Amino acid sequence: MGNERNCVNREYKDRLFKLIFREKEDLLQLYNAINGTDYGNPEDMEINTLEDAVYMGMKNDVSFLVKDILNLYEHQSTYSPNLPLRGLFYFADLYRKIMTGDDRDIYGSKQIQLPFPQFVVFYNGTRMQPERQVFHLHSAFPEGMNRGNAAIDCHAVMLNINYGQNREIMRKCRKLEEYSLFIEKVRENKKRKVSIREAIDRAVEECINEGILEKILRENREEVCSMLLSEYDEQAHIENEKKIAREEGIIKGRELMIQLVQYLQKDGRLRDLELLSDEDARKKLYQEYNLTE
Repeated sequence: MGNERNCVNREYKDRLFKLIFREKEDLLQLYNAINGTDYGNPEDMEINTLEDAVYMGMKNDVSFLVKDILNLYEHQSTYSPNLPLRGLFYFADLYRKIMTGDDRDIYGSKQIQLPFPQFVVFYNGTRMQPERQVFHLHSAFPEGMNRGNAAIDCHAVMLNINYGQNREIMRKCRKLEEYSLFIEKVRENKKRKVSIREAIDRAVEECINEGILEKILRENREEVCSMLLSEYDEQAHIENEKKIAREEGIIKGRELMIQLVQYLQKDGRLRDLELLSDEDARKKLYQEYNLTE
């Protein structure tokens, strides 16, 4: 257990997804699979990942240029509708980096040409999600406003890369399919009531024997195990915090309801409420005590 905990606490620069696509050839194949292109020269790519950028606890996986397209790729094992906000922050820093040291005058009369942004998130969490969905920043703006007329917007395309999903993309990008298979094997082993470390070790051994991510797993076995252990540890922490928050919210809500009922009893208003329908009683409480649902 001590070695497992030490493994979890070690800091690694790269997560597994980024490790798998660290070579330009593999990253270009992933890009082609998603965009339906057939670029063949990896040297046409320019990696420009901001290594020090961390937003809301999540580190960016990789960003790169292909021709005039600026790509931001993230891997996520937890669902979040706030992806566009993270993308907005990151793209702002990327464009700032592109402009730094360049002879471009943002106050000049000439239009500055910028690379076209694309934000793709690869999701492999356990929460059921469609194969493809798009999140828009304008969804976070207040209701009733003309969201389409907002001064800023950003959108993120989330692709479900769990095993069996997006088969056409998987067919075109073997490394992505192998990654999906590897994670599926880890989860299948977890169902056998073994420790997460043992589930990962078994999955690594099975994949090596079956030629799945064989080279990466042979050369980086301990690093891969540590990355996954760290990720599962983070997920468990997040879920625990959510559970605590929900429990605290339920307790607080009960306390407030008891206080409200006691006040109404003393104030002689509870009898009046009992004569109303549930819906009317709710509306009266909302109005009289300035409550929200």
